[in-house]
Amino acid sequence: MKNREPLSSVDQAWLRMESEDNPMMITALMVLESPLDVRRFQRLLRARLLAFDRFRQRVIRRGDAAWWENDPHFDLNNHVHMIGLPGRAGKRELQQLVGDLASTALDYRHPLWQMHIIDHYQGGSAVISRLHHCIADGIALVQVLLSLADERPDADIRVPRRRTRPHPTLGPAWRLVQGSLYLGRRTLGETLHLARHPGQLRELAGKAFNVTGALAHVGLMPADPPGPLKGNLSGRKRVAWAAPLDLAEVKRVARALNGTVNDVLMACATGALRSYLQDKKQAVDRAVHVAVPFNLRPLDQPVQNLGNRFGFVIARIPIDIPDVRARYEAVREHMLALKRSPQPMIFYGMLNALGWGPDRLERTALNILSDKSTLLMTNVPGPRQPLYVAGSRLLQPMVWAPQSGHIGLGLTIFSYAGTVQFGVVADTNLVRRPAELARHFRASFAELAELADHAGPAAEEVPGGNRKRAPTG
Repeated sequence: MKNREPLSSVDQAWLRMESEDNPMMITALMVLESPLDVRRFQRLLRARLLAFDRFRQRVIRRGDAAWWENDPHFDLNNHVHMIGLPGRAGKRELQQLVGDLASTALDYRHPLWQMHIIDHYQGGSAVISRLHHCIADGIALVQVLLSLADERPDADIRVPRRRTRPHPTLGPAWRLVQGSLYLGRRTLGETLHLARHPGQLRELAGKAFNVTGALAHVGLMPADPPGPLKGNLSGRKRVAWAAPLDLAEVKRVARALNGTVNDVLMACATGALRSYLQDKKQAVDRAVHVAVPFNLRPLDQPVQNLGNRFGFVIARIPIDIPDVRARYEAVREHMLALKRSPQPMIFYGMLNALGWGPDRLERTALNILSDKSTLLMTNVPGPRQPLYVAGSRLLQPMVWAPQSGHIGLGLTIFSYAGTVQFGVVADTNLVRRPAELARHFRASFAELAELADHAGPAAEEVPGGNRKRAPTG
């Protein structure tokens, strides 16, 4: 027992979300320009990935309890596999393989990660990685995977050893209290500040009321009804990705439309869903909701501790609005309101508390929460400069987050080296050909770019940090 470490309550919550229809894995793809030096890559894994203890540890479960334990039979060959593609060994075959792996659960007898190296892919190589969500959240795992890459092809493999620092050992009762206190951590900090600034008491009371209201709002939010994008799941997934967008062009469109890059990309996803459903002769007469992970860890610091540190917001996707400008404005205004919402902290605290409850109670609660959304959408900021993995240039990275409960559709936006990547993962019962949906994303962006061309000069900054819309003529 002295070598065992309990899972944190939030990590345990993600472990329990695993189901036959939705394995709780983050699936990532790295397309490399030249053939991968496998031996050098394995040395890279030993030096950098295995520096985190979690990748040598397996999960042991007994009833409602779970803990980390060193794998007594750890062997890197159990986790790194060479594989070839059939037929033409092109993009379609690679998408098929990624989908098959995203549908297959990891082996709990060993640490919960695997990598498949595809040799001879389009003159180079590809690496498919699967990592269980209980190890860490998507932001942390993407940073861990990108730590395998360097800014130079001849970079030294050796790096200082990093270790996961275990969470303090606290009893279940205190963990439950801790989960509740986390929701108000910022508010409590402001309470101490009141001794010097008593005039802020009214603002603090307003924030506390907003948290309570948001908690009630999430609980009372009606579930998205079944539809063409939400229904019975088969457990078989397919993936696709679109040709990258130019990030500079996305930023130009955002400035012209008085919004942010995220506003533009959310609007692109909204337009893509609408066009896809129209192509399938499906109704688009009501909005749907999307669960959007919200990062709670600093983006400007390297990952020192694994584990899950993020919450969710439930965003409204107005696929029922036919006009491009009106649809964009609806997305922009809604995203602005969500930025001020305590929803991410609320969901994090709920997961923290549920992780210490009985498994059956947690599954019931998580299914209720997942019913409120039709799909999951993630937006992951990646490196701004090109990277190299074991000397081979990384051409295109992509990551797909797992869906939970009854959700069977996920969209991913990933920025890298001046480009924006868009990916889809979908249960085959809902979207049989996700490449069709991916193509609509670029078409939706073209509509927004045309709108931006007629919007006049970009918005100008005004005092107070707000932006003033430029005349549209």
